[in-house]
Amino acid sequence: MTDSAQPQRLYLLGHPIAHSKSPVMYNAVYGRAGLPWTYGLADCATEDEAQAFLDARDFLSVNVTTPYKPHAYRAATARAASAKLAQGANVLVRKGDALIAYNTDGQGCVAYLERMGVSFAGKRVTVCGTGPTALSIVHACATAGADVVLLLGRDKERARRVLEDFVSRFGLLATATVDLPAARPHHRSFRAAYERTTFKFGSYATSTKALSSSDLVINATPLGMRANDPAPFDGGLLRPAQTVFDAVYGHGETALVRSAKEAGCTVYDGGGMLVAQAVATVGIVCDVTGWDVGLGEDELFDLMADAAGFDISAL
Repeated sequence: MTDSAQPQRLYLLGHPIAHSKSPVMYNAVYGRAGLPWTYGLADCATEDEAQAFLDARDFLSVNVTTPYKPHAYRAATARAASAKLAQGANVLVRKGDALIAYNTDGQGCVAYLERMGVSFAGKRVTVCGTGPTALSIVHACATAGADVVLLLGRDKERARRVLEDFVSRFGLLATATVDLPAARPHHRSFRAAYERTTFKFGSYATSTKALSSSDLVINATPLGMRANDPAPFDGGLLRPAQTVFDAVYGHGETALVRSAKEAGCTVYDGGGMLVAQAVATVGIVCDVTGWDVGLGEDELFDLMADAAGFDISAL
């Protein structure tokens, strides 16, 4: 029996996470593969608790959600480019003494929307938020072929600083090594994503025209996690030709989703992104451990979506 086939513990780290569908999704996959791995929740209410959990390293892999992605990034001993660009990790995998950080937020977002027929090539995309999730999505949109990616936050100066730092890191990574080829035939290489995308910044108050003219609007903020949360911007700015994606899921209809429906937009919530992220995570864990679950991406997606009870379609 290989190390990968030994009993292993895998977790979701965050707070609050009682609503999460992650355990049922991952356990469905590992059960189908015949692996003695168990996936559970590590609901840590404080930073000290989360840090103690990470320091113990009593796990094979951890998925990380709000608010501990920066903590996971700092805890890592090695970091993939996806985590470096986002300055936050949503996946940690232990390999010997190493703890490797990744960020699959953007990959999951783009993979799900492309699965739904959304094309990024030549499009203008607005990403709401300035945290690791938003930056990961900015990178993935550029890789998928977007011409313009606009990062919006409540404070224009903060958005400017965050985007400038992101573009600086992107440039250093894009030119410091051999170019990484495109992961999919219709995507750009790592360097081409940096060179061919126009990155812009703004605030919800100052970029209303740009927001209204975007082809795709993505909410990567935590707004919507609570029942009475407002939308990140005035929903009256939306128009029927736009596609709107809200990364939040599992808390009922968010204010943004409601506004987008009323505006006649094509609307998706975060359930499909969660599944696509999980597919990517399974691939990473298998790559690191050398184990093959014996399922292709489409099979994994369908299995996990079914286990979570998601109806993966437009709202």
